Amino acid sequence: MKKRIFITATNTDIGKTYTLLKLLELYAAKGIKVGAIKFVETGVVDGVYPDGERILQKLRELNPLFESFTIEDIVPVAYELPAAPYVASGGEAVDFEKLSRALEKMETHCDLVLIEGAGGLYVPLDYTFMMIDLISFFCASALLVTHCNLGCINDTLLSIDALEQRRIPYLFAFNCKSEQKEHFEDHSKPYFEKKKMESFVVDEDIETIAQKLLLTFEAPTIKSL
Repeated sequence: MKKRIFITATNTDIGKTYTLLKLLELYAAKGIKVGAIKFVETGVVDGVYPDGERILQKLRELNPLFESFTIEDIVPVAYELPAAPYVASGGEAVDFEKLSRALEKMETHCDLVLIEGAGGLYVPLDYTFMMIDLISFFCASALLVTHCNLGCINDTLLSIDALEQRRIPYLFAFNCKSEQKEHFEDHSKPYFEKKKMESFVVDEDIETIAQKLLLTFEAPTIKSL
């Protein structure tokens, strides 16, 4: 089985795509055959995929094998309404076979796949399954991208607890926007340092993040839902 890293976050608009693109560039620069997929994207209006198109463009820049890929290969499931997939789909069940086929096609061209989630871990895919279930189902390790605003301690710990309950290997990294950084350094970072929790900052530690993510990968037996 190929290596799979699922990039998730504490919420929407935290920096999953931003982080994924940085990792794509870094892995490719190191000679790793890397691909990326976003299983579900909402807010797709008039054929415009805000995240998927950025991912596809970057893949084509890094590897000519992806020139033949279409946006549907990168984002196999898309909805117009910018809401949780369960809401945006009108309640239809997620098609795991469709997701599996898209991932299998991606893995014919790479040894490592970055999988981008939608929103946070407990965004509902359908009535039964949540985003976190995709990580377990596809036997991936996880990178949790978290914010640097007031409240990041609570949001980060809740997401870490969810990952640990599922025994999902993970790292977590803060994506600090410029206006957040000073506040984070003074009000939130000291807590994680005091607790001796290994954490990283995306812009400062991306190479270390990339290396450690490869080490977190384990190849468990295929899981079923």
